[in-house]
Amino acid sequence: MAIADINLLREVPIFGDLTEEALLTISKLTVRRSFPRSTLIVLEESRAETLYIIESGSVKITRLNEEGREVILAMLGSSEFFGEMALLDGQGRSANVMALEDTALVTLSRRDFLDVLNQYPSISIQLLREMTSRLRKSDQQIKSLSLSDAEHRIGIALHRISEDVGIFRKGEVIIAQLPFQQDIANMAGTSRETVSRMLKNLNKKGLLKREGRKLIIYDYAAFTRLFG
Repeated sequence: MAIADINLLREVPIFGDLTEEALLTISKLTVRRSFPRSTLIVLEESRAETLYIIESGSVKITRLNEEGREVILAMLGSSEFFGEMALLDGQGRSANVMALEDTALVTLSRRDFLDVLNQYPSISIQLLREMTSRLRKSDQQIKSLSLSDAEHRIGIALHRISEDVGIFRKGEVIIAQLPFQQDIANMAGTSRETVSRMLKNLNKKGLLKREGRKLIIYDYAAFTRLFG
């Protein structure tokens, strides 16, 4: 099977400080895998043996609440990774991961991942920073769910999606494949109908524009001041 391109690994946050030689060493340990849209990649509580890096496409990280309703914890795009927590503590997977579109992944086995951490200590430091960032985002999502204002909750969800999978360009953010309205509703703790209505309201306010599945946020700095 094909191994990872070192140009991809260079863009992965935890590998960003490594030398060309180190990236080449790690790339030789990896394996590419492809998953069609809506494929369940990781099942919550399953045994953890693999670190996943997104080469192309995107995924959603989910759990079920006490009522059996899906709650989306995060959406990840190209050059991002998942599956590290269970590899570190040896426990089962903490969430489900599903492909939002046709997705190509690069995988690293648990044994190789732990060996790499020992060989290159800088990865551990970057990993701690990334996990802290994700914890802060989770705290923000929990806080947003306590808000009674549906527009604000949805705005926060869109802001997080932008941070996860958006393309930044001259002050704008383009989300090439906006998640389905039900997925946004699951992030914001509201209904699909409310998401549809709030997207129209935000469009009327001149904050964003939809073109099919593409969403454009015109002034991301202003959007962040409102919902960041």
